[in-house]
Amino acid sequence: MRAEIEAIVDEIKQGMALLRRHLDWDASQQRLAELNGFVEDPSLWNDPERAQKIMRERTDLENRINGYLKLDRDLKDSIELIELGEMEDDATVVTDAENTLRGLKDEIARQQVESMLSGEADANDTYIEVNSGAGGTESQDWTNMLLRMYTRWADKRGYKVEVLEVHDGEEAGIKSATVLIKGHNAYGWLKTESGVHRLVRISPFDSQARRHTSFSSVWVYPVIDDKIEIEINESDCRIDTYRAQGAGGQHINTTDSAVRITHYPSGIVVACQAERSQHKNRATAWNMLRARLYEAELKKREEKANAEQAGKTDIGWGHQIRSYVLQPYQLVKDLRTGVESTSPSDVLNGDLDNFMEAALAQRAFGKQPAEISDID
Repeated sequence: MRAEIEAIVDEIKQGMALLRRHLDWDASQQRLAELNGFVEDPSLWNDPERAQKIMRERTDLENRINGYLKLDRDLKDSIELIELGEMEDDATVVTDAENTLRGLKDEIARQQVESMLSGEADANDTYIEVNSGAGGTESQDWTNMLLRMYTRWADKRGYKVEVLEVHDGEEAGIKSATVLIKGHNAYGWLKTESGVHRLVRISPFDSQARRHTSFSSVWVYPVIDDKIEIEINESDCRIDTYRAQGAGGQHINTTDSAVRITHYPSGIVVACQAERSQHKNRATAWNMLRARLYEAELKKREEKANAEQAGKTDIGWGHQIRSYVLQPYQLVKDLRTGVESTSPSDVLNGDLDNFMEAALAQRAFGKQPAEISDID
């Protein structure tokens, strides 16, 4: 084999070894056998909730095991085809097998990222809040751009997006918004997007066409199910109702259907205006509050494990996680991982996977994806 192909084969083997360690092969095989035993039990569906949980776990584990086995078969088949093609001097067979190997390399990289999404709530749907910060109208327009960016990203993945609450800006853009993104691993993918995002551009609102800097914050927290108990004393909360604004038809703007809940002990505020019914908005707001408190607990655990001191920061200088520069040059740079893109238009249209993968790798391993194969 050519040196280039030998290097790809070595990289694939290293990646597969890492996937096997993440999968904890022997334990996973044992757990799958146990789950198959549960599925064969006729009484399983006497408890539908437990049955659904078992079926989801079984399907996920089976898919990961089968995915690894397929990679192993494809790697061996490709190597054999290359050797056979070289013996028979068949360039077409060799080329096809080499292309398959390159595809396997990409698939390994994808599965490495998927293997990082194994946290307690990673598989769940997620809420995203965007809030404007320093910069006035500029910041409010930037907040609207961020909301569009995440919506585009979700659309590309086939996720469903529901707008729960929007506060329009005075002149343009939005002051804040909350959306619900539904899809497998939605929270796992988006959880590293929490933080302050900075935009530098020539202002479309400045008659002198000067360059402006704007800040907006993003806050991501998972949807949680009823089996996760979060105790909330209603006496610790203030509930306000108000007239909804923004898109939603005439009726939504003529009744006090929107609901805002303030949780005094944590300082968390949630709001929902998605439904015409105040009762439904109230129920959704309570779910959002439970999710925020749960996310805060997850964050505390992570900070304790990593011996870090972090928290929700001010929306301004010195706290940004990513910088988007449109003028005087074109660059998007993640300040945590160093990942860059010279095509801000693609990023703002939802091309975020490289940034998310690098942040997930850093959180999981303290390294970038290109370095993952070097981990013992």
